[in-house]
Amino acid sequence: MLHRPELLSPAGSLRNQRYAFAYGADAVYAGLPRYSLRVRNNDFNAANLAIGITEAHAQGKRFYLATNLMPHGAKIRTFVTDLAPIIALKPDALIVADPGILLLIREHWPEQSIHLSVQANTVNAEAVRFWAKQGVERVILSRELSLDEIADIRAACPDIELEVFIHGALCIAYSGRCLLSGYFNHRDANQGSCTNSCRWQYRLKNAEPNVEHHHAVDAVYLLEEGKRPGELMPIFEDEHGTYILNSRDLQAVAHIERLVAIGIDCLKIEGRTKSHYYVARTAQVYRAAIDDALAGRTYRPELLLDLEGLSNRGYTEGFYQRHSASELQNYADGASRNHRRIFVGELNERDDTTEWVKVTVKNRFAVGDYLELITPKENQLFQLTQMQTLDGEVLLIAPGSGWQVRILLPDIDAQNGLLTRVLDHTS
Repeated sequence: MLHRPELLSPAGSLRNQRYAFAYGADAVYAGLPRYSLRVRNNDFNAANLAIGITEAHAQGKRFYLATNLMPHGAKIRTFVTDLAPIIALKPDALIVADPGILLLIREHWPEQSIHLSVQANTVNAEAVRFWAKQGVERVILSRELSLDEIADIRAACPDIELEVFIHGALCIAYSGRCLLSGYFNHRDANQGSCTNSCRWQYRLKNAEPNVEHHHAVDAVYLLEEGKRPGELMPIFEDEHGTYILNSRDLQAVAHIERLVAIGIDCLKIEGRTKSHYYVARTAQVYRAAIDDALAGRTYRPELLLDLEGLSNRGYTEGFYQRHSASELQNYADGASRNHRRIFVGELNERDDTTEWVKVTVKNRFAVGDYLELITPKENQLFQLTQMQTLDGEVLLIAPGSGWQVRILLPDIDAQNGLLTRVLDHTS
């Protein structure tokens, strides 16, 4: 009998949490901005955490609280006072990376479940055993492990829960231990304020022979960032190269069957700063992949096509299988892009007496486009034949965000859902 893994989705907001649960997630993770690695795009203050935890438990779902930054002394001093009212809300686990934070939790709330963050970079079975002895219930394994290495750790540590990432952004350093943001503009990734400096556009200039450097270093270059002309930042390259820029995004949908067979307890999606569309689509796709694996059905390549509709920097299987550097890195650009689907709107309400539904527009679409309606129950493809303003005037194009329109949904029984424009449809 295969073990049913938990599907864990990111929640940067209450809205995202609700979409995650509606589209198939078993649990979500969020965090107080001061103590997690997401300061920006994070509306989980104490009040919203209370709402989120209550709503999750009312649905029989789980809510994990990320407290996984590497805190300096000032944050350590306020941690217990700030966390006490949150612990009283009974989050299902705290996600922790720093040993000092772990110690404080064990001392003040010994019954609180603890999950070890990927920030701790756990890459072997002996490290898993060590953390288990510290009272950790679940270890989130490092992204830098292959499938075979994960299987070996599972076999060696059968009595502790293991979690792995299956989708989302990859760091250009060991699971978040990146210095670029702090080095370039003094915003520390390990304090939750990473500016994704690895995604910036750079120009490379040879600095020789004007910059002093260690004799063991083969070359010195100056980087000029596109929005900071004239500000030259030194970078060094040795015989192994320079590994700093723009990793592709992880997608492991084809490996869900293997991860389920290995017996991983939790499959995790990255993306607390992503949109509710991203949260809904990834939850839906990986829910289907997990259910297929549990039912003995083989992997369906169309699931990957669904993920192509999300903004991404190109996909990679990460370290699950070894690849060449050119496949792991994206040298062409640092921007997110959509390949086959573009998120264009949300259904808001339906007139029960007609087939017209109100849509809040997110991106441009037009009469004649093929659209896909994504709902928690099913997805349906249709060609848009009629559109009008809220006042009933005929409309051919919904120009973009900020508009509200009405569209005709013949023979589709849906009160709400997400709309994408299908770019590669051939009739």
